[in-house]
Amino acid sequence: MTTIADELTARAAELDAADPLAPYRDAFIGAESPLVYFDGNSLGRPLRRSAETLGRFVHEEWGGRLIRGWDESWMELPFRIGDAIGRSVIGAAPGQTVIGDSTTVLLYKLIRAAFDAQRAADPARVEIVIDTDNFPTDRYLVEGIAAERGGRVRWIDVDRSAGVSAAQLRDATGPATAVVVISQIAYRSGYLADAEALTRIAHDAGALILWDLCHSAGSVAVQADAWGFDLAVGCTYKYLNGGPGAPAFAYVAEHLQSRLAQPIQGWMGTADVFAMGPGYTPAPGIRRVLSGTPPIIGMLPVRDMVDLIAEVGIPAIREKSVALTEFAIALADDLLAPLGVTVASPRDAAERGGHVTLQHPSMRDVTARLWTQDVIPDYRDPAGLRIGLSPLSTSFAETLAGMRAVRDAVSTITS
Repeated sequence: MTTIADELTARAAELDAADPLAPYRDAFIGAESPLVYFDGNSLGRPLRRSAETLGRFVHEEWGGRLIRGWDESWMELPFRIGDAIGRSVIGAAPGQTVIGDSTTVLLYKLIRAAFDAQRAADPARVEIVIDTDNFPTDRYLVEGIAAERGGRVRWIDVDRSAGVSAAQLRDATGPATAVVVISQIAYRSGYLADAEALTRIAHDAGALILWDLCHSAGSVAVQADAWGFDLAVGCTYKYLNGGPGAPAFAYVAEHLQSRLAQPIQGWMGTADVFAMGPGYTPAPGIRRVLSGTPPIIGMLPVRDMVDLIAEVGIPAIREKSVALTEFAIALADDLLAPLGVTVASPRDAAERGGHVTLQHPSMRDVTARLWTQDVIPDYRDPAGLRIGLSPLSTSFAETLAGMRAVRDAVSTITS
């Protein structure tokens, strides 16, 4: 007699057998283990090729070429990898994307530069628009920049199970708006914003818009040029698998580059890096976004993953992502809804990114229990357990095993 458990196991096996991206799972260290990894939207698994890349770099380039490496290749690496991200991940022509500092530092640079440029052109533009559920760093930076530059914050109060709507942004923007800051995917709910439409609304109000791509780069379609982005920042340790603390990337549309004066003036952003002159002269183009010495070692795993994304293609990655999240939601309905667990992410795949949030009052304790069992989701208030499904390293069988473990943990804690 076939049980429901047997049917779910068979369904997961069928989905894995039919998945054209299934062989790529073997490219990631640890994917072969029984550990269930539901946190690829916070820190991606390392690629096997990156372990080889880093070892080779230490022995051959750093150890073999030493300081000569800067002249031979390292100095241009932030731009080469930036262009690769532009080409394969965010839909940007060359010369507009660069690897640089941390996400926080790049966000500060670009938001501050955009605010200053807008206010210089029109002193009435004193507002930075951001939603109340944006990632904490984005909100904290906006508050700090507004205070620092004599501006003010215009808050959009959003539904935590969704994100910024067109109507809300239209109501929040106007002649006083300098800059709009929005995450393409809401970190809490996984809501996928209509980036093209919201960009158009910001521009209609005369504002510049910065997109936070941290939860979207490498998992969903981004067309920075075609959608008219002004600015964007994204991290590389989630779906770009760069490792803990890997440097972030910045996108600045070509037509804005000469207009923006970045506020952290360092030697790497000067017109002549080795002139060591008495004053700061900004470099033309995207180089002016840089400040200090590029984090070369931190860029190398990013390059490996971007090469893999170029091989697979974002459309195929997105298709797998949708299939995984649809499967996770179906399992939540079958296994978890009877225990009072609700899905706090959009059910429409067109409005959902690569993770699913499950809500229940016990989820903080459930997350802690699961970690002791080698099932690794993460927790976000209020009472949300996030299921982060990285398309190239996650299987349907792994997803089923993890969801069963969530069921068992909720049942045990609430019994």
